[in-house]
Amino acid sequence: MNMLSPKKTKYRKQFKGRIHGNSKGNFSLTYGSFGLKALEPERVTSRQIEAARKAITRYLKRAGRMWIRIFPDVPVSKKPAEVRMGKGKGSIEFWACRVKPGRIMFEVDGVNIDDARKAMTLAAAKLPIKCKFVERNIWLKRMIIIKISIKLKKIF
Repeated sequence: MNMLSPKKTKYRKQFKGRIHGNSKGNFSLTYGSFGLKALEPERVTSRQIEAARKAITRYLKRAGRMWIRIFPDVPVSKKPAEVRMGKGKGSIEFWACRVKPGRIMFEVDGVNIDDARKAMTLAAAKLPIKCKFVERNIWLKRMIIIKISIKLKKIF
């Protein structure tokens, strides 16, 4: 299985760190019309991202277009079972992505809203955090255009 991981890093191992605060960027839809937004802070592993990606592509039967907006760039190390304390840090076990609340993780376009909602629900079940289905406010823009056109018709 082709897991996501960086090709090259400056340092092999990293500190654990903490995930606090809301997402500073990537909190709105950029590419697609529908998306999956994180509501909790958590580390999402490359395996979980891959499982969610597969769930979306399988349900949508490869229709439309999908974007993955998160990338696992944090190495998570682990010591083997039944090993005594000390002797340095363990080897890298897997790669993870720090996800803050408000972050858009997946985006989809070119499919209807019902299929997108179901696909994102299936993907959310594969992830360790609570997620929310979001959509672009196309209907709001259409309503504004309709109101403007009605006003123009009254004027002319």
